[in-house]
Amino acid sequence: MNAKSLGIFGLLVILFVFMVLMTSDPWTDIFSSTFLQSNNIENLLRRVSMYGLLGIGVAFVIITGGIDLSVGSIVCLAGCLLGIFLQVDYRPAALFDVHLATQENNSLVVHENAVGRYDVGDKLRMYRGRQPALLTVKDIEAVQLKDREGKSLGIGTVMTVEGLLRDEDSGQVAKAFDVLDFGQAVGDQPAWVELAGVSFRLSVRDRVSFFHPTLGQKDLVVHSASHSGDVTRIDLSQPLGDRFSKEWMAMPTERRQRMAIPLAIISVLGIAGFLGLLHGLLVTRVHLQPFVVTLCGLLIYRGISRWLVNDNPVGFGIEYKETLSPLGSGKLSLFEWSTADGSQTFGIPYPLFVFLTASGVAVIFLNLTIWGRYMLALGSNEEAARYSGIRTERITILAYVICTVAAATGGILFALDSGSISPSSFGNFYELYAIAAAVLGGCSLRGGEGSIFGVIAGTAVMMLLNNLILLLKIPDRLEFTIIGLVILMGVTLDETVRRIAARRRAMKSAQT
Repeated sequence: MNAKSLGIFGLLVILFVFMVLMTSDPWTDIFSSTFLQSNNIENLLRRVSMYGLLGIGVAFVIITGGIDLSVGSIVCLAGCLLGIFLQVDYRPAALFDVHLATQENNSLVVHENAVGRYDVGDKLRMYRGRQPALLTVKDIEAVQLKDREGKSLGIGTVMTVEGLLRDEDSGQVAKAFDVLDFGQAVGDQPAWVELAGVSFRLSVRDRVSFFHPTLGQKDLVVHSASHSGDVTRIDLSQPLGDRFSKEWMAMPTERRQRMAIPLAIISVLGIAGFLGLLHGLLVTRVHLQPFVVTLCGLLIYRGISRWLVNDNPVGFGIEYKETLSPLGSGKLSLFEWSTADGSQTFGIPYPLFVFLTASGVAVIFLNLTIWGRYMLALGSNEEAARYSGIRTERITILAYVICTVAAATGGILFALDSGSISPSSFGNFYELYAIAAAVLGGCSLRGGEGSIFGVIAGTAVMMLLNNLILLLKIPDRLEFTIIGLVILMGVTLDETVRRIAARRRAMKSAQT
């Protein structure tokens, strides 16, 4: 650990003590400190972990003499891609797209052949459409559909229905099922219903939509399901409610997840690695400036993120509440105690485990492998490193790949923690936090210097400053002012130390 890293650790300790004293009332009673409350410490550890991943990634690029300004946009892109890859849809049985519905002649035309799937007397409901009422099938016939110009659209189905209240030219219809029997929740026994004619086997986390002509609609989650002949018994995770009766109709919906969780995470990290490879190739083969390449990346990836989700927020809802979401927002509870305001629980946020693992790998890579020494040599003097036989182009590309993968990992955790990603603002200016943490931690913007321990301390200092703004009620409008001053201070200190060291070397050379 070099002198710069020791200095930033000392600053971290001073800031910590200052925060404890300034948030204590009275200031001598440190146990009353707002800063030391369990939820504040947990939140601080979580933020240090997430931003620390970004700082470690940027540090590798800075050590090689480069810069990456696209970190915030990579965070946004990773969050949006994860939301897209893990999108969940619920599809009911016997679902068909509406081609045309005409109230005047009670005609409903759907795409594909629904004969055999629908029969006379079946109840239909518009699924995600505008038709509020149940439709009863009176007649059904398969036909050849054509557009207005007479061009064939394939086989469709024409049905005469009862209950059509308006004309439609879009939407979907699905079959609704009568409730044969039901039971309310009693003790440990869940509520249940029995339906007949369900064409697919329901499983845990599927859903059933119940609707009533006058009482509205409710969506309940399947706890378990059993099938006996044509009858399906469904145990539900929530109660049915006192007003539930056999007048309610049911529409079971099958849960369809676009990707498995491991595949989605690997895909996001793979795409990030490819973008890092692209950055490295543009810098080493096309000989573009890293500033230009990553600044363009900042703009391009933000635009792609907004385009992918049509500039709408994307999130996970409650779909991954007990599986993936705790990785970003959960914690490992350690102990609980009682206070005057109630009980408090302290735990280690799960992102901290990811961060510590990544930090350990980064320390080993930078200090104990030949590639880490190559990166330091490359940043110190690229030409000398090349003449020494180091494949400098490969090392530069590797640094950018590490940076984008680390940013994507942080983006995944940020997305899971927030639960919702707004592509226009998610990840904005995160590259400033990452660069500031790396510079404060001893990474020289000239390259060739830096340590992972210093970056960790630099990240902690940045997050403590952010926490100071919050707890001391400093106007948050000054947040970026403070970040800018911190970066300026770090660069100025780096340049001052470099000049003093150069002057001392020159004096020693003159004396000898």
